[in-house]
Amino acid sequence: MAATPPSITREQVAHLADLARIDLSDAELDHLAPQLGVILESVASIQGLSLDDVPPTSHPLPLTNVFREDVVTPGLTPDEALAGAPDAQEQRFAVPRILGEDQ
Repeated sequence: MAATPPSITREQVAHLADLARIDLSDAELDHLAPQLGVILESVASIQGLSLDDVPPTSHPLPLTNVFREDVVTPGLTPDEALAGAPDAQEQRFAVPRILGEDQ
């Protein structure tokens, strides 16, 4: 049986928040410390389980092919694709230049 981890203190929560650059109020620190303690106890209880007979998996259910068939379907014509464009030239979207001639 694994030893129970020490509960996390308010000062430790404040230190972690400082490292993560999270500004927490005193009330938030008082509220979060017991919650993080419960999370740490839950993780410790899972770590104490014997999982030697459980095979490693990447997904809980066996998957075969999760992708749809790659079927070619008709697409838009250039005129249909450019129908809503504010400006088009030579079957392309025309956009304002953002760089000067020398760049």
